[in-house]
Amino acid sequence: MTTHAISRFPVPELADLPADIRTQILEVQEKAGFVPNVFLALAHRPAEFRAFFAYHDALMLKETGHLSKAEREMIVTTTSARNNCLYCVVAHGALVRIYSKAPQLADQIAVNHTKADITARQRAMLDFAVKVCLEADRVDDADYANLHAHGFDDEDIWDIAAISAFFGMSNRLANCFAMRPNDEFYLMGRVPRPERARQA
Repeated sequence: MTTHAISRFPVPELADLPADIRTQILEVQEKAGFVPNVFLALAHRPAEFRAFFAYHDALMLKETGHLSKAEREMIVTTTSARNNCLYCVVAHGALVRIYSKAPQLADQIAVNHTKADITARQRAMLDFAVKVCLEADRVDDADYANLHAHGFDDEDIWDIAAISAFFGMSNRLANCFAMRPNDEFYLMGRVPRPERARQA
């Protein structure tokens, strides 16, 4: 079996990492059942690791606003596809499938979100996210008005823009570092989990 490097840069051993980063990675491993390669790759630079995941968590784990977890991951998957980022499409596509409970959705939005099985509201959200991703200089009052008409407020618009922009940076790092998605991501959420057999 061929073993592929997960990054062009050295990947530190867990035992050699600062305690706070090691603890964070082990918590992720406990929750997910494996360590996503992005954590190991970015641990090469501990100060940047802390800053990256602090902003990531502020955007993706927040409890306020009108974007669901699935919609936040839809933004990441859609814009990452436009940036040709294999790592983020595969990893965040898995989260789209899990949070939305729609096995086909991640593939649909990665290829062409305008043909995906989504609501008009979500289409407007992703249209704007792609515009921020590819031509943010052209964002204008009409974009805000369209999003307002679909029920988004200005704080939601900030979230959509910030997620698109943050993952634009992440996409570029992942591509430049040749960051490899974990094999586990490819199958996650594709087949519904069977119901547990009822106990007699």
